[in-house]
Amino acid sequence: MAESSDEERGEPRSGKEGDEEPAGAKREQANLREDCRDRLESRHAEDVPRSRSRGPALSAPLRVAVLTVSDRSFRGEREDRGGPAVAEAARRLLGAEVVETQVVPDEKDDIVWHLTRFADNVLVDVVLTTGGTGISERDVTPEATRSVISLELPGLPEAMRAASRAALPSAMLSRQVAGIRGKTLVVNLPGSPRGAVECLEAIAAALPHAVAMLRGEGAEAHPAPLRA
Repeated sequence: MAESSDEERGEPRSGKEGDEEPAGAKREQANLREDCRDRLESRHAEDVPRSRSRGPALSAPLRVAVLTVSDRSFRGEREDRGGPAVAEAARRLLGAEVVETQVVPDEKDDIVWHLTRFADNVLVDVVLTTGGTGISERDVTPEATRSVISLELPGLPEAMRAASRAALPSAMLSRQVAGIRGKTLVVNLPGSPRGAVECLEAIAAALPHAVAMLRGEGAEAHPAPLRA
């Protein structure tokens, strides 16, 4: 008598076909894997730095002035590469309108005069200086900056030095200063074009929020006092 087959007895065949799961279970596992992958990709996308910082929505683009501090560039002995590099980075990172660029010698009075003019007359949102932040006798940009600001913001220079010192240990010697004059933010950047751009990249995400606060447009900005 012929033996009945596994199929006739209602038993699953041995091998791959017998190990298959029901179609519904396979679809459920596939959906679960896809959901997990989407969550991981979404989280990864949030961690990827963007080329332009996303801060509070501003009523108008940031108005930026760039001040190069260099004796040799002022005398025409060396091309100013730092100022143009910073201006281009401000446009790229902040969508800024660069309203003026100037080159001055390493003289405190000249630096003070331009910083004051940019803040009080040109009415820019941000002044970015490049140069004069080292420890040589002629490096006086930090002293000039401190003489015109009313509120110092040490966190910005700390972030810039921290971002630079891994690749360049001498960045710890930089004496950059940042602070507020009126409604203008003043930030010192190093004289090296590459270093200046890298430092601006390190703090770019914070600058729109600072400007929004100074303009009174930030979500956490204190409302103007009501007049009686």
